[in-house]
Amino acid sequence: MKVRVKFRKFGVMKFIGHLDVMRYFQKAIRRAEIPIKFTGGYSPHMVMSFANPLGVGLTSDGEYFDIELTESISSKDAVERLNNVMVEGMEVLSVVEIPDDKKNKGMSLVAGASYLSTPKSGVLPCGWAEKLIEFYGQSEIIVIKSTKKSEKEVDIRPMIHELRPEGESIYMMVSAGSVENLKPELVTEAFCRWLGVEPASFSHHRLETYAASAEGFLPLEALGLEIN
Repeated sequence: MKVRVKFRKFGVMKFIGHLDVMRYFQKAIRRAEIPIKFTGGYSPHMVMSFANPLGVGLTSDGEYFDIELTESISSKDAVERLNNVMVEGMEVLSVVEIPDDKKNKGMSLVAGASYLSTPKSGVLPCGWAEKLIEFYGQSEIIVIKSTKKSEKEVDIRPMIHELRPEGESIYMMVSAGSVENLKPELVTEAFCRWLGVEPASFSHHRLETYAASAEGFLPLEALGLEIN
């Protein structure tokens, strides 16, 4: 049985990198006595894959990883067992069964992510919310994207699917995953430069991670079924 685990990462745990998060969950799964499958060979390890790992310094309500189980366990029981061994800053939100085939791996399904980006108080000029709508209304948004070897101009507008003010924060839905991946900080930096101000300091919070479907973007957990 393959299952998808959704969790949130907050507080001081935002400073923990992806490899440490993976090791943390490996230990948590053992402590929670989740019947996870191991690979064969001389060095067996847990069958586990994360979808679109979060960058250091970001918080999230929509992180996922897939695992394989050797026996069935109810979604309610799995969530309860895992949360009983969680530390402050980590919380398991759901466990659902997913189809047992390669095309349903969370890592390959990821197509989008939504974020709430909040600037430090007073760093954006008055009227920025109206300007954000104007910024999003452009036909193209050119930024300089740095790689290990060079810098190049990139139009990020096609990768921004939604952008709007939400209170004192900026809500955005952007492309994510292996095909196209737009970091929220690149959007806020481009907006600040367009405003003619120095790039502001933002805290970025991932709200959800999505797969593309005929109905549009769907949260990864919506592609699974609760286990009774």
